[in-house]
Amino acid sequence: MSHKWLDSLGKTWGNNSPPPLRRESTMGEHNHHLSLGDSSLTLESSNLDTTQLFPLMETKLFKRRWVMLFLFCAYSMSNAFMWLQYSIISNIFMCFYNIDALAIDWLSMIYFLTYIPLILPVMWLLDTKGLRDVVLVGCAFNCIGAWIKTGTADPNMFAMTFFGQFVCSVGTVYILGIPSRLASLWFGQQEVSTACSIGVLGNQLGIAIGFLLPPILVPNVDNMDELAYHIRVMFYISAGVATLIFILVVIAFQERPELPPTQAQAQARNILPDEYSYTASIMRLLRNKSFMLLMISYGLNVGAFYAVSTLLNRMIIDHYPGEEVNAGRIGLTIVIAGMVGSLICGIWLDKTKTYKQTTLVVYLLSLTGMLVYTFTLNLGHLWVVFVTAGGLGFFMTGYLPLGFEFAVELTYPESEGTSSGLLNCSAQIFGIIFTIGQGKIIDKWGTLAGNIFLCIFLLLGSIITGFIKSDLRRQKANQQGKAQVASVSACFPYMRLQVGHCHAGCGLHALWAGSSDCILTLQFTHSVHRTTGPQRPVASGNSDFDINPLKPKHTPARKLQLM
Repeated sequence: MSHKWLDSLGKTWGNNSPPPLRRESTMGEHNHHLSLGDSSLTLESSNLDTTQLFPLMETKLFKRRWVMLFLFCAYSMSNAFMWLQYSIISNIFMCFYNIDALAIDWLSMIYFLTYIPLILPVMWLLDTKGLRDVVLVGCAFNCIGAWIKTGTADPNMFAMTFFGQFVCSVGTVYILGIPSRLASLWFGQQEVSTACSIGVLGNQLGIAIGFLLPPILVPNVDNMDELAYHIRVMFYISAGVATLIFILVVIAFQERPELPPTQAQAQARNILPDEYSYTASIMRLLRNKSFMLLMISYGLNVGAFYAVSTLLNRMIIDHYPGEEVNAGRIGLTIVIAGMVGSLICGIWLDKTKTYKQTTLVVYLLSLTGMLVYTFTLNLGHLWVVFVTAGGLGFFMTGYLPLGFEFAVELTYPESEGTSSGLLNCSAQIFGIIFTIGQGKIIDKWGTLAGNIFLCIFLLLGSIITGFIKSDLRRQKANQQGKAQVASVSACFPYMRLQVGHCHAGCGLHALWAGSSDCILTLQFTHSVHRTTGPQRPVASGNSDFDINPLKPKHTPARKLQLM
């Protein structure tokens, strides 16, 4: 290397040459050494349980990320509304179709049952085809099911309305695992939990509307023709909204931004399709003890919420006859309070990153809220029920995004859709068990015994949550990126730091630390692999430093080989 170049570099830094730097990282097992005159840069790394050494890549946040989130929320809202449009006025539909309470409950539980066998193939589609295709297919099912139901406002059409509800339930499988995936693909490190919470809010908003509108749109009247007219109006409104949302998704929804929003997402993009095994990913998740504990505890909490939502009308009417509209308003209170809780929990996670602590506290408060609701339901004062139900919803619904984000942390770099899909599968299984079990208990022993039944399982879930090990793998990956930036910045303290583009498919990445006169380019060639056993070094090939001038006509390009 030319001494003249070193002299000019020394003038750029001034008389203080950069001090020797030794950066210790926990990524991989290899060393890089660079000599610059009397200065040296050593990059050294050791083992980490969850991540390996990756080069820095350019990241960027796009404003249209909020459009993607809004479209998903609208789609999720439409589907969730149709889930509860029967059960919240179950006594009216029982009379209209001349069916028993269990048949009405199955119009809600079909959502749970459909999810269980379909979640694995849908997760495979999400990993292989991408986010946009999955959302499009889900929107299509939602729209088709809504239009099928428009022709079922007839006492003899229960089988067809059940089929329409089944088609809508298929669309749900394409919804519930999306929030954490969309948040990771589009949002930055300091807003990913908030974005996931907002994604969950779309579903909760649909549930809230499902509690509020059906009792208003379908009053309890004796005339069957008039009742059929009101039911038909509700179905057509649902179908019209679902169609509009489907058109918007087709036009505007995108797969992912051109540049990743975080270093963790950049690392995930480096994994080539032929190096990723969907089956192996599932098996790794099932062997992850912390994730399995979370999956059980999440299923218990959310399954209890599903049971309460499905059976709310029966519980309220049992103690307050003729209060169908207020039953819907109580459900609305549960969900609105839960939406506030979800948003607050998401913002809190982005600020503190205290995933386990927050999850455990919210779980215990959900148990407390359920106990208070249970023992105040029969006091004879509806305002008390509104207050206690709101407290229950704040924590029980607020838990939903916490579970998603905690799962992503425990399972990184596995697909967010896979982890959240398994969580929701657990929730659907427990939702069916709790809804049928609590319904039978209510029929035989009353609402008090039914709610105590749920409290016992929420206590069990709280205990299980306490045993989850807080292994925040995604946070470690993002911290690694910051550490790499800090290492180069410390070595070249008077130079500005930029991150360059990744050339897809060639494994060549660049990091620039440049002054006004020259740019120092660090290029790394890597072979990136997911590991299924003990961690191994992933860096291979040649690493070199290219000195590329900002003004080529004044300074020729130089190359320094790593020692």
